[in-house]
Amino acid sequence: MFTLLKPDIPFHVQEPGPDAAALLPSEHADRSHILALIRLGDYSQDAFLATDTYGAIVYMNRSAERLFGYRKGTAIGLDIETLLPDASEINQRLRQPGTRNTLPWRGQGLDRQRQPLLLSGAVTHIPAPTGHSHLYVMRPRRSELPDPDRQAELASLVYRSTSEGMLVLDPKGFILDVNPAFVKLRGRPESEVIGRHVRCLNSPCHDREFYRTMWRTVMETGSWQGEHWGQHANGELYPEWLSINTSYGADGEVHRRVMIFSNIAEIKQAEAIIWKQANFDRLTDLPNRQMFHDRLEQSIRKSRRTGGRTGLLFLDLDRFKEINDTLGHAMGDELLKEAARRLSGCVRQSDTVARLGGDEFTVLLDDIREPRDVERLTRNILRRLAEPFRLGVETVFISTSIGITFYPDDAADAEALLNNADQAMYAAKAEGRNRSCYFTLSMQEQAQTRMRLVNDLHLALDQSQFSLDFQPIVDLASGRIAKAETLLRWHHPVRGLVSPNEFIPLAEETGIIRSIGDWVFCEATRQVAEWRRLYGLDMQVSVNISPAQLRHEGLDHVFWRSHLDTLGLSPRQVIVEITEGLLIDSGDERVQRQLDAFRDVGMQVALDDFGTGYSSLSYLRKFNIDFLKIDQSFVANLSPDGPDLALCEAVILLAHKLGLRVVAEGIESREQYELLAAAGCDYGQGYLFARPLAPIDFEPLLANGTDLRPGGRSALAAS
Repeated sequence: MFTLLKPDIPFHVQEPGPDAAALLPSEHADRSHILALIRLGDYSQDAFLATDTYGAIVYMNRSAERLFGYRKGTAIGLDIETLLPDASEINQRLRQPGTRNTLPWRGQGLDRQRQPLLLSGAVTHIPAPTGHSHLYVMRPRRSELPDPDRQAELASLVYRSTSEGMLVLDPKGFILDVNPAFVKLRGRPESEVIGRHVRCLNSPCHDREFYRTMWRTVMETGSWQGEHWGQHANGELYPEWLSINTSYGADGEVHRRVMIFSNIAEIKQAEAIIWKQANFDRLTDLPNRQMFHDRLEQSIRKSRRTGGRTGLLFLDLDRFKEINDTLGHAMGDELLKEAARRLSGCVRQSDTVARLGGDEFTVLLDDIREPRDVERLTRNILRRLAEPFRLGVETVFISTSIGITFYPDDAADAEALLNNADQAMYAAKAEGRNRSCYFTLSMQEQAQTRMRLVNDLHLALDQSQFSLDFQPIVDLASGRIAKAETLLRWHHPVRGLVSPNEFIPLAEETGIIRSIGDWVFCEATRQVAEWRRLYGLDMQVSVNISPAQLRHEGLDHVFWRSHLDTLGLSPRQVIVEITEGLLIDSGDERVQRQLDAFRDVGMQVALDDFGTGYSSLSYLRKFNIDFLKIDQSFVANLSPDGPDLALCEAVILLAHKLGLRVVAEGIESREQYELLAAAGCDYGQGYLFARPLAPIDFEPLLANGTDLRPGGRSALAAS
């Protein structure tokens, strides 16, 4: 339903100008000439009143305020019949078939004091497809010009002053007149178009059927409006909104037709920009997640109709985070743009490459005839993305992992298909990266099992399903227990004991690791405090810290220190174990800040799994590390003349030079123990001494002060 202005928002034009335009409706067919009237209204000596489709006053110019005695804006929202009691009768006459859009009017009005006013003027029906708004122009009955002349004067003023192009046709379609705005819009002088048939303005962008349909509608209904391509005299094409209205004579025959042209190029350009921002990735210019989902739905619908097959590839760049961290995000963005360009060059024009976000891309393959075509495509993508990327002065190498799935083979809808491709991609990463992997039913089963496990994990802490085991860390010189490593266990009510390798990654992904980590710390230190009370031992306990706890600032160091004070423990009785992989994130301020906080509260730090992939001497110099833990992969193959012994000896010597103590993990044989002890290793941990034990089984080792070296250990050590 068309309204001049929103009826629920009082409106009073103080000065004509662009502010008035901002409050008008956006319908192209009516906006412009109404705007022109509003701009002219406050400069006119005539009183202007405008109403919406409900008959409520939505505009009153200054002359009308003076005439009817209302202050600025106070009449907005009143029913027109409050001021013009005859308004309904006039409006009914306007809507009768064959009546002109504008009628002269003489009658009586009422001012604010309900005093009568003798008025003369005109009322104009402003047609729209869904409404009947009206504009009343009037003055006291003392005008120097007869009413018909005054109406003609007003109409001419609007016609000549509006910014919309207008032309007048005779009943046969010949052009009788054009206004100045049309001359400017089309670049054609009056002499070139007046007298010619309106067909001379037809656009090459529309065929003959378009114009036949348009004029057929005009003949049947008297009006037409819609988008149209206009053409300037210089040949330039531009979008415009075209409205055609008909004026009928007293006999009901067509008298004139009026065409109104509004240039909407800026509006269309703005719409195009908004559409692109909503559907395309700004960095790579690829379709974004929203457009990808739309195209995936379309492709599935097409496959259902034709019985064809849709393929979906889900790609994730391997180790992209390392590029961002080492070279910066600007270089990372350049790599993403180049990767997008290479991907687009690998596919058919009918396929869709999209960026879902970060370093995740998808390739949507329509109408797949042979699966081997997909195999060739994935090999080509892997090869192209493995080629060097030149980023400024740097040359970097990456790879990608690709998950592959098909509709309808693997899923019945878009969401399931995308999930399948995602699972297959992670399977490709698990198999070593730089490869592709097809979705299988077993992946779906694993995903469902994983989902159920995540749900159960949320309940595990509240339902006391976690427990702690402790594995002794032995002084190799004396065989006595010097420390203990805390190991988390989950006793699932249905599945039994769940491996930490299975549930810890899920806890990290879901954020549950934060509350679990706090529980482990509190329970481990509580147990150490209890052992000190029972056995008088100031034993250290080591607690493993998840990288996720540091990256997301999931550690509350103040709470940890307060808890130690409550138990009467020194912070030095706690060793925080971190992995070498975590130190790669040391450029992250959050990680650096949390690592420094351990030192600030007085806790010691052990570097676990030393030598397993990211070893760097700079880490030992940069961070305040107290212990190095040699990974069990080096201990497992120790022999007197083997290279692993040389590596262990080098690590021990280096650590001692830096003032660090060394713990060897995974000691299972007497020979391993003797070689490490001879090399000067400080501490050892492994099945040779004891397996991880529940607190009740660990306590006899503390009570007896057992020597756990070979030949001196108790029977409990082998249990």
